[in-house]
Amino acid sequence: MINYTEKIPNNVDLGRDRVLQRALEHWQPAYMGWWYDMGPNESHDYDVYLRTAISVEPDGWAQFGYVKMPEYRWGIFLQPRDEKREVNFGIHKGQAAWQEVPGEYRSTLRRVIVTQGDTEPASVEQQRMLGASCPSMYDLRNIFQVNVEEGRHLWAMVYLLHRYFGRDGREEAESLLARRSGDADNPRILGAFNEPTPDWLAFYMFTFFTDRDGKFQLCALAESGFDPLARTCRFMLTEEAHHMFVGETGVGRIIQRTCEVMKEHKVEDPSDVRALGVIDLPTIQRYLNFHYSVTLDLYGSDVSSNAANYFTSGLKGRFRETKLDDDHVLTDAEYPVSEVTGGKIITKNVPALTALNERLRDDYIEEIADGVGRWQRIIDNAGVRFRLTLPHKGFHRAIGNFAGHFISPDGEALSQEAWKNHESEWLPNSKDYAYVQSLMSGRVVEPGKFANWIAPPARGINNQPLNFEYVRFN
Repeated sequence: MINYTEKIPNNVDLGRDRVLQRALEHWQPAYMGWWYDMGPNESHDYDVYLRTAISVEPDGWAQFGYVKMPEYRWGIFLQPRDEKREVNFGIHKGQAAWQEVPGEYRSTLRRVIVTQGDTEPASVEQQRMLGASCPSMYDLRNIFQVNVEEGRHLWAMVYLLHRYFGRDGREEAESLLARRSGDADNPRILGAFNEPTPDWLAFYMFTFFTDRDGKFQLCALAESGFDPLARTCRFMLTEEAHHMFVGETGVGRIIQRTCEVMKEHKVEDPSDVRALGVIDLPTIQRYLNFHYSVTLDLYGSDVSSNAANYFTSGLKGRFRETKLDDDHVLTDAEYPVSEVTGGKIITKNVPALTALNERLRDDYIEEIADGVGRWQRIIDNAGVRFRLTLPHKGFHRAIGNFAGHFISPDGEALSQEAWKNHESEWLPNSKDYAYVQSLMSGRVVEPGKFANWIAPPARGINNQPLNFEYVRFN
């Protein structure tokens, strides 16, 4: 029998629930089998300087110390319960928040939890080989931190499935370990989580763009009228911030190093920049275009009856729902949505209830634009003439109103032939991938040393120096 205090730190009283104990005793070995098979490659004996959550208190959710990742304590934590909390939107607005699953929403709520849960192991699978080409020990530690926390977020969703959904929940929890990112026969549920992450630039882009989608989805679920889900997601958000930090600062450090080399050697042509062993800015723009566009698809169709039903039922709210100044029912409200008509992009108002995916996507785009603006300031401060831009939201889309259309980064509807003529200018091509991967032929693990193509960070983790031994290879 698992010692729940030692193995699984929690604030949900796991040790007292015998049914849940038996379910987790069955699932935990399967999880460990998945971790050994699909977790970070060749890392199981390393001692890694990781933070571990042992409680939700300020002094407990980030305990730092060396740990072997298979021995990481994947805990289960919910934010403390607010006894007065209500459902804050939809037809149940004003009712007491649900502590058990409402029978009429059981299958819908299970699908929401499974879809969120499926993204967590998927990203670990996508990143499992990157340790072999890390640009520094600092960065190796950071990807390992992201990996174990994605694993903990999987535990959080599996707890909800086991605790509240009986046999169906147990079967879904097993399926979360059976699917594989990119597998032709049993892929992950969402498309972006089946894309390869072939190099560290792709990893940083993923953690900036796609983990930020995770933030916005978690924020929407943190508004749920199903209180255990809301409380679980609010705690997950405390850890998600580090993942986005890794992405934003990682890309920023690559840009910084590229600009330093361009200024030092007085070069601008991408081929000249590449000859000096750093990543040229047009390639960074193409990576940006790709990761941004595939992440926009994660929000789903622009007009969605499912999103309307989730909201009306009180299962999934909007970003910062309780801070919005409206009736939180949206029966008569409208929201602008774009589509392609007659070869032109037009915008029209549709019922706000059906445009909730688009509203969440727009909230995301606003925050993404701020992050790209911070990257641009690095370029500007270096005195380099180049502008990073976000492509039009219809660019390279496979889901929603823009699916099947060929939209340029500037927002022009093109023919397929015109698109193909420019595709290699707008999206990473085989030469880009080959060049970036050529920079990552081996790993840099001497404390305080960094690969030529990336600048050191401004500071270390948990106030440690940059030459701290973040990973001990045993």
